[in-house]
Amino acid sequence: MTERPEVCRRRISALNELGKKDQFDIESLRRQASGQMTDESARATEAEPASVLNAFALQIAEQFRDENYSPSMLIGQIRLLEFMSFLAIGLLAATALAGAEGTGLGWNLAAVTAGAIVTVLLMQVADAYHIPSLRSASVARRQILAAGAVGFLVSAGGLYLAQGQAHSITGYLTWLAGIELFLLIERQLVAFGIRHWARNGIMERRAVIVGGGDPAKQLVRALEQQADNDIRICGIFDDRGSARSPAVVAGYPKLGTFAELVEFARLARVDMLIIALPATAEARILQLLRKLWVLPVDIRLAAHTDRLRFRPRSYSHIGSVPMFDIFDKPIRDWDSVAKRTFDIAFCLLSIALLWPVMIGAAIAVKATSKGPVLFVQKRHGFNNEVIDVLKFRSMYTNLSDPTAKKAVTKGDPRVTRVGRFLRKSSIDELPQLFNVLRGDLSLVGPRPHAVHAQTGDRRYVDVVESYFARHRVKPGVTGWAQINGLRGELDSDEKIRMRTAYDLQYIENWSLLFDLKILFLTPIRLLNVENAY
Repeated sequence: MTERPEVCRRRISALNELGKKDQFDIESLRRQASGQMTDESARATEAEPASVLNAFALQIAEQFRDENYSPSMLIGQIRLLEFMSFLAIGLLAATALAGAEGTGLGWNLAAVTAGAIVTVLLMQVADAYHIPSLRSASVARRQILAAGAVGFLVSAGGLYLAQGQAHSITGYLTWLAGIELFLLIERQLVAFGIRHWARNGIMERRAVIVGGGDPAKQLVRALEQQADNDIRICGIFDDRGSARSPAVVAGYPKLGTFAELVEFARLARVDMLIIALPATAEARILQLLRKLWVLPVDIRLAAHTDRLRFRPRSYSHIGSVPMFDIFDKPIRDWDSVAKRTFDIAFCLLSIALLWPVMIGAAIAVKATSKGPVLFVQKRHGFNNEVIDVLKFRSMYTNLSDPTAKKAVTKGDPRVTRVGRFLRKSSIDELPQLFNVLRGDLSLVGPRPHAVHAQTGDRRYVDVVESYFARHRVKPGVTGWAQINGLRGELDSDEKIRMRTAYDLQYIENWSLLFDLKILFLTPIRLLNVENAY
């Protein structure tokens, strides 16, 4: 899974050749920029000291601490609202038309469901679910009303075929009028709501420009010219001095260096980093990507100034501004909703099944040693935030090590007799189900490590350059690395590298089925207690 850094340099240097071939191998660039280095360079990597934001950048970050609302989530909710509304209007009309001699709810439901699906699909084809159309009710009004009419015809036709008879023209016209009136009123309310949320910063995509000077200025101007732009530029970061990168670019301040950008993106709720550098600046782009890819954000390379032009499928766009997609935020929007629903459902089921075990463990801990039943430890969570993780206490209170600087080893005298059993069976981890309900953890994900955890005398990040990329998703109670035999003590560089590799593989290949597989394999793999002390 390792590629040498020279490969990526050749990838970017070959852009001229790619232009001639009319293709863009962005996947190879993305893989190499993920920090997948040779073993020699990984062992030599030293973690950079945490950068402290200047007071101005910290003030700006505080302004963007609140969660914003994803346009994709809003569009999905509007689509669902309209589908359910078409369904309700159709069922009401079909029931009224059929009367006591109707064919029953099943046939009516089938007919109006078909009409509702057709209506939503036609509105999707007509771009009626794009933000510009939603922001202004008049933009696609004709297409929306036409879609409603076609959906009505499908439902009415299905009802006629099911019942074998026509109903009153007045009833049909009332049904059609109800659909069209609903669409007119609902779209007007949606447009008002979106404009209001946009003015108040609730619904926007927050972006940081990476790189200053003239390229950044051109990018800002291009973005500002987009109609119905939902991009909110939070600031600019650049390593260069004021001579080449002025303190203010197109009205936006330079907030700090690239190293400070990582800390800024962890404090502020940033959605996107846009690199405003020419594609020929290969060394700087590689340097940037190796620092920034660990963040749970979209990373784009602006292509608005490049003279080379590729096939349209090579680009994504913000309005008409072309971008190369380098990294996407993992488990986003509706995927995050599905994963959270999965977590809550299976977590409640697990608590319902395992509560006798948890009560028994709590009694055993309390009865055999002094101190609290639960042990609270500071660990790294999503986006490197520090969270409080719960466990059943497995050590003597006066010998416990909240920092986890010294890993628990075989026969460790700090571990109680009950604690040894709890750790081998992983019962000590069961209180983390309440962390899942609280939203700090997911059921499945990279296992959270203690803030000061280390192997030997080195922190994990000193061993693996890409270590913090594990934090692009919520950590989990169980994970892909754990069911592949990497649970318990991490007493060598090789083990932490392997665990990180499995965690990154999980993030790249996430799906609900993958989560389900890991969840059901976990009890089986817990039988292997080789490294659990």
